[in-house]
Amino acid sequence: MTERLEGSAVIRCSGCGAPLQTEDPAGLGYIPQLKEEGGQICRRCFRIKNYNEVASVAVNQDEFLRMLSQIGDRKALVIHIVDLFDFQGSVITGLQRFVGSNPVILAVNKIDLLPKVTNWNKIRNWVQKQAKEAGLKTEEIVLCSAKKNLGFDRLLQEVADRRGDRDVYVVGATNVGKSTLINRLISDYSDLEEELTTSRYPGTTLDMVNIPLDDGHYIVDTPGIVYPSRYTELVTPGDLVKIMPEKPLKPAVYQLNEGQTIFIGGLARFDFVEGQRQSFTFYTSGALNLHRTKLGRADELYAEHAGEMLTPPSRESLPDLPAWTRHEFRVPKGGAQDLFVSGLGWIKANGESGAKVAIHAPKGVKVIMRESLV
Repeated sequence: MTERLEGSAVIRCSGCGAPLQTEDPAGLGYIPQLKEEGGQICRRCFRIKNYNEVASVAVNQDEFLRMLSQIGDRKALVIHIVDLFDFQGSVITGLQRFVGSNPVILAVNKIDLLPKVTNWNKIRNWVQKQAKEAGLKTEEIVLCSAKKNLGFDRLLQEVADRRGDRDVYVVGATNVGKSTLINRLISDYSDLEEELTTSRYPGTTLDMVNIPLDDGHYIVDTPGIVYPSRYTELVTPGDLVKIMPEKPLKPAVYQLNEGQTIFIGGLARFDFVEGQRQSFTFYTSGALNLHRTKLGRADELYAEHAGEMLTPPSRESLPDLPAWTRHEFRVPKGGAQDLFVSGLGWIKANGESGAKVAIHAPKGVKVIMRESLV
């Protein structure tokens, strides 16, 4: 990413201080057109100032952790927003050592994707257990949906109850709904009749945007962290729309014999290697086609039809994805387990007799076995 220079100095956003650049719309300091004079602001600051809205930007993991390291020294209330559809892929496992003794609210977004018959107490207990395993200490867990405006009143009440004289830091990975949350906070805590301007504290990293509130404190917008282990970071924008579900998931149940394979488009493959006949439930976007075949001819089928019958991705974008890696798991007897592929969804093993299974996915994508979510 190229920064524009003014003489020998980098031209910086007069709002947040990020170096201005014209190449990466998702990156920090993006501006569609850069003039040589000073006093310009990036698109994110422009949207805050003129539309009272935050635009998402992204940074890599090292940059994100560098920014997080400052929160522990400040008086902050941290809202950690994660994606329920991609919980293990979007949770910031190292957050605790950076925030110090500051309280953390875990906002679990996209609950609207789960079936309406879901037992929400069980989901909350599941989240609590997963957060504990990830080393997170949370003051409160709030299940919510930014898209459907579910649970946001409760989240705002938690912020009001716990904020005191603290600034509110909002942290999360890319594509988890962070901007929607910040925009709701702005509308609830800022005077929309007054022009919002961006500012920053002396010594604050240049990549955070401090949005002033009515009481002299700030909502601090941190860029979204990019995790390369999430499938959402690997695909084209056109394929991203297909793998990220917009509507409630419609689970697809398959009764499988050992030696059968299910392709999830051309993005991943599930093998039932060994075990008694049993059912597996696929929780993936409705825009993805599931294709059943015999394990013995799965390699041949993929070689012949990837990017055509097995799509997305298209044949043109296939070369941009890493080669597949095989992950083998032994599903224990009597235990309901998910085979989770970060950013793509999960497969629930329903049988009581146990099974030997394998997942094929691009190298680097997080693939794990976990306690069943649903």
